[in-house]
Amino acid sequence: MMDNEALNTSRVLVVDDEPQMRSIVTFAMETKGFHTATASSAAAAWTMVCQEKFALIILDLMLPDYSGVELCRRIRSRMDTPIIMLTALGEEEDRVQGLEAGADDYVTKPFSPRELALRASAVLRRFSPEAHTPEILENGELRMDVSALELTYRNQRIPLSEIESRLCLALLRRAGEVVPTRVLLNEVWESAQIPGGKEILKTTVYRLRKILNQATGLDDLIRNVRYRGYLMREISPR
Repeated sequence: MMDNEALNTSRVLVVDDEPQMRSIVTFAMETKGFHTATASSAAAAWTMVCQEKFALIILDLMLPDYSGVELCRRIRSRMDTPIIMLTALGEEEDRVQGLEAGADDYVTKPFSPRELALRASAVLRRFSPEAHTPEILENGELRMDVSALELTYRNQRIPLSEIESRLCLALLRRAGEVVPTRVLLNEVWESAQIPGGKEILKTTVYRLRKILNQATGLDDLIRNVRYRGYLMREISPR
């Protein structure tokens, strides 16, 4: 659990067009010590994130001007602020689209304020930098600072969402080995039983593979090993 001092320095942006839902989310966050700001449209939220650095964004999928998925993409193209998407119960495609756009986690409606607050605390705890002696993992010229979850290639930073960073870390730790699907779900999403988990993992792997290919020029860096899991191939030193 985050301590009160850490929580009080965490400003959360709540984006939802329904006043009642904004109130529920705001209540959930503020009772746990978070400071909040609210927006009722994607356009208003975009203006706010361009003007202020938020610790976390809680974003509804359905907004009146354009979708939460599109807003998530725009935010992710500019910054790595963690994002939790609010989606309808049972809508697997919504969850997949949100994660594909760069969301770090999702919560399905209806939800309890306690669940949302715990999920927000978990995301912030994983994402917040701490004073540390860096543990560096290397695969060729691909390097990750484990505590900061910062990935570089040839000393150039590769921007990743928090969930992409955790997936990359899980694969990088075992470069050259097949990592079972269940292990990846447990390490990245902290549960092998999340609804639609295999499809969500597949989508996130696709997104990470594309980012790494664009940043490094290396093809087929992450491979799907049928019926077993995924493998990050070892990069030959230059």
